[in-house]
Amino acid sequence: MIDVSIADDLAARLDVIRRLGRDHLRPLGIEADRNGAPVPPDHPFFALAWRMGLGQPLGVEDRGAAAGPRTAARRGVLLAEEMSYWDRGMSVAMPGLGLGGPPLFAMGTPEQKERFLAPFRDRERPHWAAFAMTEPGAGSDVAAIQTTAVRDGDAWRLDGAKTFISNAMRADWIVVWATVDRSAGRAGHRAFIVERGTPGLEDMRHEHKMGLIAYESSSFVLRDCRVPAANLLGGERHYAERAGFKGAMKSFNATRPAIAAMAVGIARAAYDAAREFARAHHALDRPRPRSQRVREKLARMARKIEAARLLCWRAAWLADEEQPNEVEASMAKAFAAGIAQEATGLAVEILGDAGVTADGYVEKLYRDVKAMDIVEGTGQIQRIVIARRLVGLPH
Repeated sequence: MIDVSIADDLAARLDVIRRLGRDHLRPLGIEADRNGAPVPPDHPFFALAWRMGLGQPLGVEDRGAAAGPRTAARRGVLLAEEMSYWDRGMSVAMPGLGLGGPPLFAMGTPEQKERFLAPFRDRERPHWAAFAMTEPGAGSDVAAIQTTAVRDGDAWRLDGAKTFISNAMRADWIVVWATVDRSAGRAGHRAFIVERGTPGLEDMRHEHKMGLIAYESSSFVLRDCRVPAANLLGGERHYAERAGFKGAMKSFNATRPAIAAMAVGIARAAYDAAREFARAHHALDRPRPRSQRVREKLARMARKIEAARLLCWRAAWLADEEQPNEVEASMAKAFAAGIAQEATGLAVEILGDAGVTADGYVEKLYRDVKAMDIVEGTGQIQRIVIARRLVGLPH
């Protein structure tokens, strides 16, 4: 049986996020969208949120240090939905480990965890980390990455390019995936922690997106980038057991329920905006065809949002129970992203002309939501994963 109860401390944290969301997250997200630029890392809000302990809620933890019932994934799903409801771009822009956390917790040695987590215990100045898998020629097919890693004495030399990496320009360190043998596919994968200022980490540039403007998506080049051997995530022994690619996939399966919950949050925001508009314009209480169509659209949005939320909770519960959740995580990601796109589209239809104006909130959500079908594996890839597991095809 899935436990969906909310502990008192989590309920209190959700209340804090609601207040911050109303006063800061949504206004800052709208402001960034209209300015066409991410919220800078030195913005006072980030320092305030960091002091309050509100980092990115991706539902990951150091399993070796966890005590008592494991609830990180379920907590992460609830927090991710609430923050994304107020603004998904701002939820990603928040300080914290982000997607860099799961591989460090899952693969890192005790020494690596102590070294690279230490700055994040400082509550005076915000810190970010990042995760770099995507390349110009390897997005959904992560097994096709071309960035190379060559052992060079007491270091590794990395060469390649990464693109659309969240928060890379402000990160203390980036988990960079590379290959020691392009012909080996997944077996050649290695993960390295590349620290800010490392020579050869070059050409950092901000990519302009159609939505989710509040957080930066960056591209960069690794050019003869020498990384100490101690920064090979997990050490040599980890890869001798052929666990490199599995480490990446384990990270994705741990965070996909939270990413899916972010899509649910956007869908909820679109639903609330459409419902409030319909009420304000008396589009719900009149016995005429348009009112009936609006009611039907709102009902469709509500039931699909609820179904998507339940899929997220189930995938997160399995993660907390340390049970396989690859299919469930992919189901949640594919379904939630799809209904979020449907919900924002229906909201635009309900608002009519007001739904497509360039300075309108629903129009912003309509642009923001498309990325949810792309990040951490496209909807098409998720459906392939589901189909393969259901019919027993080889990976």
